[in-house]
Amino acid sequence: MNQGSADPDPEFKEPLRYLSKLEAAAIETELLTDYCFGRQQLVETWGHACAIAIARAFPLSSLSKKQPTVLVVCGPEQNGAVGLVCARHLHIFGYEPTIFYPKRSSHPLHQDFTVQCEKMDIPFLSYLPTEVQLINDAYNLVIDAILGPETDLSPEKEPYGSILLTLKQVKIPMASVDIPSGWDVEEANADGLRPEVLISLTAPKKCAAAFTGRHFLAGRFLPYDIQKKYELNLPQYPGTDCLTQL
Repeated sequence: MNQGSADPDPEFKEPLRYLSKLEAAAIETELLTDYCFGRQQLVETWGHACAIAIARAFPLSSLSKKQPTVLVVCGPEQNGAVGLVCARHLHIFGYEPTIFYPKRSSHPLHQDFTVQCEKMDIPFLSYLPTEVQLINDAYNLVIDAILGPETDLSPEKEPYGSILLTLKQVKIPMASVDIPSGWDVEEANADGLRPEVLISLTAPKKCAAAFTGRHFLAGRFLPYDIQKKYELNLPQYPGTDCLTQL
């Protein structure tokens, strides 16, 4: 235990910092430029951590259906790429993911992640059933990797307006990557998705302060100098884990 005068109360810890959209973008830019992280490296790190969080929140032994089916819905930008990586690792962990990726990105990195999933025989849906009961019957849970902090798309923009409308009606559990789709980065939105699980990437965004479900943080890789610069006050990660539950 630290007995130094700088920490007179061992029980006291500065509160966790929640990031604005601009702060989140600035940290990512520093990681890519000043710290020479590659974008593929970041997306792979985040996607792997998301898969571990899903396995913690929804262990194979807890799934109600005979087959460990999972529906992963991916958006057109970085959150969608994280979803693709998450699906690949879930497949490795013994789950049976199916991906719905309605607007595939032309970015080579996203295309590489797509090919990796295809080569592992992970199926892709050509359309999302509008009959919600079909989704409830076919899958144990839904992973929302649609509209992340980097997305400037309006939640009403098609096809995402229709997708969110359908997903808001599902009865099976849902986990969202970084922010629930339909929420503003800065604040919760009653019209957005309402997941049971949220997996924040790097550091939680301001809207996550209003989240009341099970909340994981995947940000152990973040260099200490960045943590200090932005006064993030991140929690301790247990053992060698790459994520922690808040």
